[in-house]
Amino acid sequence: MAYSELIKSFAKIREYMRQFYVYGFRSRSSYDYKSGRSYDNEHRRVESWLGDYMRFRTEKSGKVVFLSVDSRSCAKNPLYVAFKTKSFTDNDIIFHFYILDMLESDTELSLREILDRLDEYLSDSDADIALDESNIRKKIKEYVSLGILNERKEGKIIFYSKNESSVDIASWSDAVSLFSESDPLGVIGSYISETTPEVQQIFRFKHHYIFRALDSEVVYDTVCAIRENRSVDVALKLEGKALPINNVVFPIKVMVSTQTGRQYLLGYHKESAKIIMIRMDNISQLTLLSAEDCIDSYIESYEKMKKHLWGVAVTEDLHTEKVSMVLRIEPREEYMVSRLQREKRCGEVTKLDDTHYQFTAEVYDPLEMLPWIRTFIGRIDSFSCTRSDVTDRLNADIMNMSKAYGGERI
Repeated sequence: MAYSELIKSFAKIREYMRQFYVYGFRSRSSYDYKSGRSYDNEHRRVESWLGDYMRFRTEKSGKVVFLSVDSRSCAKNPLYVAFKTKSFTDNDIIFHFYILDMLESDTELSLREILDRLDEYLSDSDADIALDESNIRKKIKEYVSLGILNERKEGKIIFYSKNESSVDIASWSDAVSLFSESDPLGVIGSYISETTPEVQQIFRFKHHYIFRALDSEVVYDTVCAIRENRSVDVALKLEGKALPINNVVFPIKVMVSTQTGRQYLLGYHKESAKIIMIRMDNISQLTLLSAEDCIDSYIESYEKMKKHLWGVAVTEDLHTEKVSMVLRIEPREEYMVSRLQREKRCGEVTKLDDTHYQFTAEVYDPLEMLPWIRTFIGRIDSFSCTRSDVTDRLNADIMNMSKAYGGERI
């Protein structure tokens, strides 16, 4: 197949970019899904989009290519370009402009009138295009579903008009700029930014999680399912990974980690009657199923569980462990108290005296808390956990750090 930078399906390029460029774990010799020519075509396609950000290193298995992006110099997410290179036919582009042109100036036309005018357009053109009513009908139906066109039924006749927006994008320019780089569906803001000169990228991010852009389609399907109270059939793409019994899940929330930028589908797995978390980048496809009537019970299960949810880990029997630590905070360090209140999640903060505050929480997996707890080293007067391995791990971390700095204790 001849090389082209345009793509028909985003799913294939998403998997390719994830395996080779995001994680950078595979070389050409390890690409056994298709032929070496397929590898070369996909490599050239991505290089045409992201050549300025591509790097490589040589390993025993061969040359490994990966992406390297410096958020200080890259204001816009470069991965959004993959959504803007979808292939199209000559008919697609001709009918697109012809249809939108004839519906300008508050014009409202029926399908028959649109077909007649298209016939006139094409008769004056040198293009050798056959006018197929079914294709035009599908194109108009697609534009209605996308919100490009409006439809109004009068008797048995449906009239179509262009959907005009009254939103003043210029007054929303800063919001669009922030949305495009910080929201899980920021690709929408990216499209708006490129078609609206008033929108300038004025923000820079210390932690710019650009790779979640590759999960935009999955996130969008999840949000649609949540809004419409529909279950989904989840297809996982990692070998050896499968949900227990079946893959039907009722999605409740999209969870985003502020530490890693990873996105999760939090949902009710109906067969096992449990709340589960699925990483979005492990999902290859979501199929929307029928709407649910008894969603209150699913949400009730989540509300009970979230009282003890620190991260994404949930124990099989929903058994919790108690964590407690006393921090020494001087009166002049009120900012630390504010931080505790802001970051406590499902925990509680109690003032013991003028210089000591106690944090307590009951969580499913206290190991998830250790990275956060370590940030208070030097202020911790006491720490306890009902799981001894968690306490041992923290003590070992402190001892190792002490040795690394040449001391015996902290």
